[in-house]
Amino acid sequence: MKKEEIENNIDLKLSRVWRRAMMAVMGNIKKNILSYGLSMETFIILELLYNMGPQSVQKISEKFSIPSGSITYVVDKLEKKELVFRQACPTDRRVSNVVLTERGRTMFDDIFPKHADVISQTFSFINDDEKRLLIDFLKKIGLGAEQLKSTHVENGGEQNG
Repeated sequence: MKKEEIENNIDLKLSRVWRRAMMAVMGNIKKNILSYGLSMETFIILELLYNMGPQSVQKISEKFSIPSGSITYVVDKLEKKELVFRQACPTDRRVSNVVLTERGRTMFDDIFPKHADVISQTFSFINDDEKRLLIDFLKKIGLGAEQLKSTHVENGGEQNG
């Protein structure tokens, strides 16, 4: 590709704009999370338990593509703070579920509405119809990228480039 073609490439421009927008959005969200004395990993686990109920370490690991050893480490820290506890799975004794404690739920009852407000403020620059369109576009891009990833693996590995 020639330099002029690269400079006018809409895909490259989209990639740059998307990256900058994501950095700005995630910067706002991360700043808010850190203000509660929580790491991103801790927050996403607590949020999952708060919204979806008890989850196994394996499910948490798969959901966020974080190694189960890292999840176990974070859960251990959350247990020490008495925000979660492990409960034997009723259907499989080899598995334990991570459960939000009353203390964890109370803390998240306080944090989550404030966090949701920060997210709403971050996206306040577009209207609801634009948000719905963006959701549809991002889903389409994400699914397409997943298909490409699968294709690259089937063809013997990721493409270099």
